[in-house]
Amino acid sequence: MTAALSVAVFAVAYVLIASEKLNRVVVAVGGAAVVAALGIVGADDIFYSHDTGIDWNVIFLLFGMMIIVGVLRPTGVFEYLAIWAAKRARGRPYRVMVLLTAITAVASAGLDNVTTVLLIAPVTLLVCDRLNVNPIPYLIAEVLASNIGGTATLIGDPPNIIIGSRAGLTFNDFVVHLGPIVVVMMAVFFGLIRFLFRDAFRYDPDRAAEVMALNEREAIEDPRLLVRCLIVVGAVLVAFTLHSVLHVDASIIALLGAAVIVAISRSRTEQFLRDVEWESLVFFMGLFIMVGAMVKTGVIAAVADWATEATGGNLLLATNVLLVASGVLSAVVDNIPYVATMAPLVQQLTEGYGPEGQVLWWALALGADLGGNATAIGASANVVVLGIAKRNGHPITFWQFTKYGIVVAAVTILMCVPYLWLRYFVFA
Repeated sequence: MTAALSVAVFAVAYVLIASEKLNRVVVAVGGAAVVAALGIVGADDIFYSHDTGIDWNVIFLLFGMMIIVGVLRPTGVFEYLAIWAAKRARGRPYRVMVLLTAITAVASAGLDNVTTVLLIAPVTLLVCDRLNVNPIPYLIAEVLASNIGGTATLIGDPPNIIIGSRAGLTFNDFVVHLGPIVVVMMAVFFGLIRFLFRDAFRYDPDRAAEVMALNEREAIEDPRLLVRCLIVVGAVLVAFTLHSVLHVDASIIALLGAAVIVAISRSRTEQFLRDVEWESLVFFMGLFIMVGAMVKTGVIAAVADWATEATGGNLLLATNVLLVASGVLSAVVDNIPYVATMAPLVQQLTEGYGPEGQVLWWALALGADLGGNATAIGASANVVVLGIAKRNGHPITFWQFTKYGIVVAAVTILMCVPYLWLRYFVFA
């Protein structure tokens, strides 16, 4: 009975989140409250259990990185990069798009894709206005690049954080296993945008001259603070890569980095806390509790057993099915709740296959991260950019985004099929 109730609560919540009829935070908290009120999970399950409770590693890693970015934002470093890119491209629209998307992809790997698009999108609107070009193709290209670039690291995309915490994977694990294919995909992506957005590259020599006259150095508000902040960010990223030596969790490193950057910047509390996405953190908490209820009642274990039997114990088949299914489902609903649901299921599956089963985690990450590009609601970064575009008088419709996103998602996911096969089955 409790198993059926946990599934029913989660299914209703999932439908409401996907339909966007109610605020997703309200839905997640409401669903968590229901499973707790029904006695399916208790306080110990919610706050102290690694298997059924809130994943505090995910929450505090995101919290720490949000504070770091909140302090870094006022320095003007992202405005500097955008103007620098436009000038290096000499105002040529296609070159501008390539450089902006490259910066977005790299920044998304080092920070996270939602934060990156929040910082890059407003500057892109400024650059496009100066070049007299439609900003919509540039904004769409940037969010697509952010989802691809964010795939490469533990902190680049929220689903990766969930996967890393559940599977015990480090920052280096993601870079080593997913970094190579992300580099190849970005190279292909630069060719795709040339074709997909070919009507957007109208060159205006007079406008280009205006861009060339901009001084990117004027965007830097506090050079000394910027240098100190970049040193802290660099130290945090180095610490992430040295996890096997330091034996310190990424969440602790992020919190330490946040504490240091706040101290050296002497920021007021309201300044750096203003940029913390509290709604996202609360949404994660509610989601973890609902998924934990299904773990506790045995629903996840039962589905894992069924999936193992359905694939006949064939790991290659299971990998490809998980990759493609994750891509399709993440296009329909936000990839964060999808991965939060699938992570305990994949954990059960990997245990059945032994050490070789780790490939399933990479299939889940690639499918969910890249599938999120397919539609306007597939990833949080997509929703953020659409909101920014609308507020600035350039509304992007669901289908306007999807007609480009679905092509990029399909091409990149198909590229992952031979990559996973060659790396983990042929040359393993």
